Amino acid sequence: MKLDNKKIFATLNPNKVWVPILIGVGIVFLMFYLDPNVNAKTLRGIFDASAWGIVLAIFVILCRDVGYIYRIREITDRQLTWMRALYVIILWEFASAVTPSIVGGTAVAVFILNKEGIKLGKAIAYVMVTAILDNLFFVIGAPIILFFAQGNIFPESRLMEMRLGRSLEVLFWTSYGLYAFYSLVMAAALFFRPRVFKWVLLKIYSIKWLRKWKHAANEYGNQIIEASKELVGKNYKYWLPIIAATIFIWSSRYLMLNALIGSYQGLSVFEHVIIFARQVIMWIVMMISPTPGSSGTAEFFFAQFFSQFLHGYTFVTSILWRLLSYYPYLLLGAIFLPRWIKQVFFKKKEQKKK
Repeated sequence: MKLDNKKIFATLNPNKVWVPILIGVGIVFLMFYLDPNVNAKTLRGIFDASAWGIVLAIFVILCRDVGYIYRIREITDRQLTWMRALYVIILWEFASAVTPSIVGGTAVAVFILNKEGIKLGKAIAYVMVTAILDNLFFVIGAPIILFFAQGNIFPESRLMEMRLGRSLEVLFWTSYGLYAFYSLVMAAALFFRPRVFKWVLLKIYSIKWLRKWKHAANEYGNQIIEASKELVGKNYKYWLPIIAATIFIWSSRYLMLNALIGSYQGLSVFEHVIIFARQVIMWIVMMISPTPGSSGTAEFFFAQFFSQFLHGYTFVTSILWRLLSYYPYLLLGAIFLPRWIKQVFFKKKEQKKK
């Protein structure tokens, strides 16, 4: 993988925070304008939330971040200190927040790990492992979660029926199928047959109209082989903590919204299961959003998926949800990025001169 510093820093540009913010705020104002139920009284409803519910939501999202930091330390065999792992996760989240969800921050994550002193081959392997584990959480976990929801997974909304019909279900299962296929292929390539994967890749890109990308395919195949070598010999003591951390991270991410909705409305255990399951549906749909960090897409779908549990509090809860789960990483990334650049580039140059 060739790390193009200019492209990486173009992604990690603090000025990019305004794009998702403006999209998100624009959608919020549009919803405010179009929804007759949203008014000044509705906005004051933010103070009706249970303080303990809000505190619990904040605690759960902080647990998720601790889980991310712990997982990246374990994946890298603790080559990163807790502080360096914190920087990596904040900048990785920032990169994901300012790029379309379908693109993600993979190249940026490899760049960050490499600049933290981890060899390129290992950095690629570690980033690929996190991506595969995250995808497998959906691939394996989604059917289990949806089973417990007993079919109450797609929202019954007049607006959804008018504009989307059954296309939401088609979109979900199509996205699920693509992610399942991608995850299984990449897992097989990384852990079992990297050379076979490269051979198949080169055969595909030998087709006449795909030939111009054959060099890039060859390079990608080499990266897979190199990454696979870095993971050979890892035993269960390596894999169990990071698998457990992955389950913990994504469960915490979703339980934050359960806590937030619960701060406004009393919920039964089954309703908590439905809210959790619907987040899985919504997240997979959001993964193919063309906007930075699913900005706008998330706000729109939130109302469709969860209004039946929130009644008059849907609008304010959607704002709180994004304020807790998305916008902090834009702010933290803009704060931490200049410090990280100074630490990684300028301090190291000064140390070399000495």
